[in-house]
Amino acid sequence: MLVKHAIRAVAVATVLGLSLAACGPRTGYATDADIPESLGADGTSIVVGDESAGTTVRLFEDLRCPFCEEFETQGAGTELNKLTQKGSVQVHYTLASFLDDRLGGNGSKKAANALRAALAKGKFVEYHQVLYAHQPDEAVDGFTDEFLLKMASRVEGLRGPGFDAAVKTMKYQGFVAASEKAYEDSSASAIGTPTLELSGVELPEFERGYLAHYTRQPARTARP
Repeated sequence: MLVKHAIRAVAVATVLGLSLAACGPRTGYATDADIPESLGADGTSIVVGDESAGTTVRLFEDLRCPFCEEFETQGAGTELNKLTQKGSVQVHYTLASFLDDRLGGNGSKKAANALRAALAKGKFVEYHQVLYAHQPDEAVDGFTDEFLLKMASRVEGLRGPGFDAAVKTMKYQGFVAASEKAYEDSSASAIGTPTLELSGVELPEFERGYLAHYTRQPARTARP
């Protein structure tokens, strides 16, 4: 399993034409907290990374998806983060929430809303990593307000009256709905999450046998 993850990590860099040998933080990017982040011009994506980066990728994720958790914590997502830190790649995240309809509950929507609230405080990258590092099982619908606020306490400077209220009231539900529609309207919806695109083309290292085909098969409720 670890070999597979390593191969996929190298494949990401190879397809992007980048080198993992120099993936340490670039000058000025000492931590994830220093990576630029903003709301995309389309209003449905969250943009992470330097605008002068030579490569732009689009990443579709559902926070309840166990394959997304595997990608972010054990797979090529860790290398993608290093390349973003270095300033070589800019990532456009589209946060889907289709698993709520498939499995029941509203955890995906709540998590996406909380991440949008974190973006408003410049803490998306850090909070995104924390949520995946402590992702509840997809069948549990564990992204409750209480859980999201507890996880937010792990990110320095994130908690506060404004953020807490945004989580509890679903302040950014318009963004959440628009992001899900953007996912549904994309080619990624025919494959599942995570899907990584370069210039609108899915990268070849993500085979259909690896991704969760929630649009074609019953939702997976156990981690690999």
